[in-house]
Amino acid sequence: MAVDLKVPTVGESISEVFIGTWLKNEGDSVEKDEPLVEVETDKATLEVPASVSGTLSKIMKQEGDTAEVGEVIAQIEEGGAKKEEGKGKKEEKEEQEARTKKQEEDEASEDDAQEASEKEEETSAEEANDEGDGDGHIMPAAQRLLDENGLSADDVKGSGPGGRILKEDVQKALESGEKKEEKSKKQEAPKREKTPLESTGERQEEAVPMSPLRRTIARRLVEAQQTAALLTTFNEIDMTNTMALRSEYKEMFEKRYGIRLGFMSFFIKAAVDALKAFPAINAEIRENEIVYKNYYDVAIAVSAKKGLVTPVIRNTERLSFAQIEETIADFGQRAQNNKLSPDELTGGTFTISNGGVFGSLMSTPIVNPPQSGVLGMHSIQQRPVALDGQVVIRPMMYVALTYDHRIVDGREAVTFLKRIKEAIETPARMLIEV
Repeated sequence: MAVDLKVPTVGESISEVFIGTWLKNEGDSVEKDEPLVEVETDKATLEVPASVSGTLSKIMKQEGDTAEVGEVIAQIEEGGAKKEEGKGKKEEKEEQEARTKKQEEDEASEDDAQEASEKEEETSAEEANDEGDGDGHIMPAAQRLLDENGLSADDVKGSGPGGRILKEDVQKALESGEKKEEKSKKQEAPKREKTPLESTGERQEEAVPMSPLRRTIARRLVEAQQTAALLTTFNEIDMTNTMALRSEYKEMFEKRYGIRLGFMSFFIKAAVDALKAFPAINAEIRENEIVYKNYYDVAIAVSAKKGLVTPVIRNTERLSFAQIEETIADFGQRAQNNKLSPDELTGGTFTISNGGVFGSLMSTPIVNPPQSGVLGMHSIQQRPVALDGQVVIRPMMYVALTYDHRIVDGREAVTFLKRIKEAIETPARMLIEV
């Protein structure tokens, strides 16, 4: 009995998926709940499991195709795998017997062909002796082929006894002439097409359908530029004290919690502190209303195999440094394996993106609608700065805040970023649980 494999419901408002890699081929046996295919939504990549045990009998949607939620993409022959196991030995024996029989027939045919060939050569030799003078004899079949193709005996090298020209010799000469002609055409073609701007390498193009994730990223980036009044303000942070505090406690922190202490948890804590002071940056516009939120769900940009995703850390105001670092590490690992769920990639009241891990010195991040702000972190570099009338070398980081000017004023944005700067430069104000 054939059981349909359908695209499951993968999240609210998602009606279409992109077929990814098939983990099984047609004819493979499958177990119930065993992953069969990866499907990609505009938020995540998910695995669709088999609903029954059996054999994957038919794949209806190939990698790269799109499919609607609820659409049949394959069929499973329930119990087929067990039936095939019972048939295996019998079918294998029948195939072996058929191969043996065919091999014997082929060997007999080869013996008959060889015997016929020997007789033909003897007959041909007798005909040749009647025709010529010893060297350069042409067999009748060869002569006919020469005449049909307008060739002479001088164009063919004989391989028969005494230099006799056989039919096979003429055929080889014809094939050789065709290959030379093709080669000549190929060599002449570039000369005819040559221009002063001729490229020495191949120029190729490949059209690849955009994945749902990439289509969504493109749509939302354009949407942000078209619907929001985006501005970016910059500042720089002296990382000396935070780096010193991290170095002092990192071994104790890792020993107690089993997780590394990174800089992202410091910036999340600083951002929550600043968002509480400037609630408009944690708000959103819904039609003609401004919706303020008393919770802080911070989305962090994570690099995955198929693009940048922003999983959300919920209720960051309630989390410790260790809990934040554990969540970040979990997101990073599962993003690489396409294991993030759609729910983990939706929502978020504010976003933090760390372009510094890729070497970015400065950038203008784009707000993720309907959010009103995004914080961009960048590389830490040793730079000369003026401090107490002295020029000193300090580890400095540029930070950027892009905000929606419809809801956030410039004064709020600048002061918000300044508050984050103060929190990172004097981290003792933020409690570390060690």
